[in-house]
Amino acid sequence: MDSIILNRTEAEYQAVIRVCRTLFIKKTSDYGTAWRILRLSSITDQIFIKAQRIRTLEETGVNKVGDGIVGEYIGIINYCVIAMMQLDSKPEMPLELDTREVSAVYDQKIKQTFDLMLAKNHDYGEAWRNMRISSLTDLILMKLLRVRQIEDNSGKTLASEGVEANYQDMLNYAVFALIKQDVK
Repeated sequence: MDSIILNRTEAEYQAVIRVCRTLFIKKTSDYGTAWRILRLSSITDQIFIKAQRIRTLEETGVNKVGDGIVGEYIGIINYCVIAMMQLDSKPEMPLELDTREVSAVYDQKIKQTFDLMLAKNHDYGEAWRNMRISSLTDLILMKLLRVRQIEDNSGKTLASEGVEANYQDMLNYAVFALIKQDVK
């Protein structure tokens, strides 16, 4: 793949993540880590609500409650990071975590997801650049239905990747959608 295109993708990806991370850390300062109370299935449902709202806004073009598609994609990214953090959390962990600790884990999860994106981008040749944003929304919804099924099966799969890989894919699809909308 052309290194200029790859460098552009990396820069665009990091610009989107800066926006998401800044909001996440500000909300952590405001609310603490209240999200730690959520079970994984509740986080999945929160992501589903956001993705379904995006699809409704895409189909109807009518927004009656304010926050638009960009804000919902940002929410999907941050809830995917929360889900991945919760996957790693131990029962003895306190509900309230230090903002610096949360920031470090956020960065770690983003780095892992970014590395996955680079590998897939290499193999798929940045096919996402030719996709419609609505297709990215649909892929997120499909991944959510997969995660819900895995959750309903108590995490057991026969031939599928686990939930973390699905959260990473959803996060990357949301980043791609924001890149396509020129969010910086």
